[in-house]
Amino acid sequence: MKEMREVNEVKEVKEVKEVKEVEEKSGGVAAFFDLDGTLLALPSLERRLFRTLRYRREIRAKNYFAWLKEALRLMPRGISAILQANKMYLRGVQILGEQGEGEGEISSWHKDGHQAEGQASALPSKRARRNSRLPVPAFFAQAIEAVAWHAKQGHEVVMISGTLEPLARVAARALEKELAARGITTTICGIATRLEEKDGKWTGKVLGEAMFGEAKALAAKRLAEEMRLDLGRCYGYGDSLNDRWLMGAVGRPAAVNPSKDLAGIARTQGWPVLIWEGKKSLTQRRRVHRELEKKEEQRRAIA
Repeated sequence: MKEMREVNEVKEVKEVKEVKEVEEKSGGVAAFFDLDGTLLALPSLERRLFRTLRYRREIRAKNYFAWLKEALRLMPRGISAILQANKMYLRGVQILGEQGEGEGEISSWHKDGHQAEGQASALPSKRARRNSRLPVPAFFAQAIEAVAWHAKQGHEVVMISGTLEPLARVAARALEKELAARGITTTICGIATRLEEKDGKWTGKVLGEAMFGEAKALAAKRLAEEMRLDLGRCYGYGDSLNDRWLMGAVGRPAAVNPSKDLAGIARTQGWPVLIWEGKKSLTQRRRVHRELEKKEEQRRAIA
């Protein structure tokens, strides 16, 4: 009997070891989320920032000519490059750093870049124009529920966006607070477009690649290597044609509020299509959880 127990214990230890080895070899799981149009409604955070900076007269007139010149240079790469990789309108604008990210520093200018209700209608002072504020992200309720579900599963949550890096940081911290309010503690990794800085101001030049199109897929692959992720088991959420490379790089893509072109690709590839809106009831929140759990069970059954 004693020998039998010892044999069983050895077998159990061996089985546990084998399971751990399989898990280590298979890698972890991450959920990659696009930001504008996927996690939050359009217009984008960068467009809202542009309207605010323009209203505060922080964008010099010559910046528009610099933008047109850069647009001509980027023209051979297509309209997406002109819209996503051209940041020359920000040349000479004071950098939006950590000081603009605190709750007391975040602007009441949001959604369409107009002043929030209850704010004074007078033009901003010179001091206000000098101290740029970051727009407040307002996430889709279903997006928060989806991110919460992934966090509960122990998945890494990655926000990958073509927006400016400071805006992505603000969005990531704001989403972490939304999750904390639901009793979920997690750190959201943010990957976004970085700009060259000089003397506390932006030069308008992009450092490395602007984070759109194929660059998103490459960034996801680099992160997968660093964090030992199994991309075949990872999730990818996007809303536009520029997200198709990221979605094609993961094993579990989903099109959120897709553009016409992306919707066509989703139908062809058999990707799920999700429609996320602003407010929703408790019944709708439960439906989101059930849909996510159902999809996970189906994938496990296929695997």
